[in-house]
Amino acid sequence: MQHDDIAKKYSQSMENVLLILHELQKNNSQNYLTEEDLIWAANYLNVTYSQIYGLTTYYTLFSLKPRGRHIIRVCRSPVCQMIGSGRIFDQIKRILNVNIGETTPDGMFTLEPTECIGQCDRAPCLSVDDSIYGGVKPSGIEDIFKIYKKIE
Repeated sequence: MQHDDIAKKYSQSMENVLLILHELQKNNSQNYLTEEDLIWAANYLNVTYSQIYGLTTYYTLFSLKPRGRHIIRVCRSPVCQMIGSGRIFDQIKRILNVNIGETTPDGMFTLEPTECIGQCDRAPCLSVDDSIYGGVKPSGIEDIFKIYKKIE
């Protein structure tokens, strides 16, 4: 989806800013917002570049640097931490051979922390893109990743 398509889909109202930014990021093969995207959004919404930049740096779901095709987010809320999200992080780092904030060499996965997924009753949780996985055990992580490798 190009900028023109986004303009057709969303009116020039600041109430659409987050939707527009998500759309721009989702349509970038490296899952991030380029400087060109930020400039376009500011011009389209008739606001300053710094307002758009401020939003993108405030919300952790946005990135200004290239990331993998699939974004893995592990919840680090107190509940998930008490039930084992640290072990989930450790297992993912072993499987993918990346640290938090890094992308696999093939560009497939980026590992990020998140404050809360909103699934405390299913802790520990992680998400891959828009899919949420609860009650995750270190031994089941490879099976989750196989789903996304098959999709490619």
